[in-house]
Amino acid sequence: MDTAPEPFLLLEPDVAPRLEAMSSISPTAEPFRWRASPALVGAGILAFGFAILWAAWLVSALFDHWGALGWAGLVVLLTGLSLIGAGIGRELGGLAALRRVDQLRAALASGEAARVEKAARRWLEALPQQAGILPALAAADTPESVLALLRAGPGQALRDATDILGRTAALQSIAIVAATPSPALDAVTIGWCGLRLIRQVAELHGMRPGILGTLVLLQKTALAAATVAAAEIAVNTATHAMIAHPLLRHLAGDIAGAGVAARRMIVLARAAAAACSPIPRE
Repeated sequence: MDTAPEPFLLLEPDVAPRLEAMSSISPTAEPFRWRASPALVGAGILAFGFAILWAAWLVSALFDHWGALGWAGLVVLLTGLSLIGAGIGRELGGLAALRRVDQLRAALASGEAARVEKAARRWLEALPQQAGILPALAAADTPESVLALLRAGPGQALRDATDILGRTAALQSIAIVAATPSPALDAVTIGWCGLRLIRQVAELHGMRPGILGTLVLLQKTALAAATVAAAEIAVNTATHAMIAHPLLRHLAGDIAGAGVAARRMIVLARAAAAACSPIPRE
């Protein structure tokens, strides 16, 4: 008589949960949305309106006094207004460029073939030096191949150029720390170098931000730095440990502080590039 147990299935009463991939918890730069304060807009209208009325009254008074003097005042007024208008147009253009980066990043991450290809072409139109990959882009038939082409072509070229700008700014920061006699002056000059570095990285990516655009870009760079600096934690930790050692601090002096400033410039350049590039991070 066969006493071997027969195979059986043990069924659970509840449905087992699905095993889904964990979503990334790294913060990303949110799309920029301009929100103007009514009080600020009203104050600007009053200031600009009264300035225009006063200027018009002054020009009319000059015409009453002497015609040639009135024409000279009118030329000065028109020249100043045209320069102000050009500055406002530049500010609006810089904000529009930052908004376009967010739109292109969302389109490239959508996974739709037509939308991804259109967004890639729009981005390459702003980078004439990278237009040589357009034929290869037309041959790409999947969103993954388009993104791989962008990462290996323009993305890699922009990363290399960004690293060059970061290393140049790092050398300048070392020279500033060595040359300036005051730590407070070091902070001011290095901060100015960092701001100029962010603007240079933005121009490298086809943008020319004004004052407001630079402020928005600083915010986006701070958000992007959370993901970029993750790969630099070990290096920065080792650098801070070296500086904290009393003997090395005594021997190296300001050279250790210069090394930290240089390393921060390189990380700042990469964070600014991540904020200016529409290519989704892997």
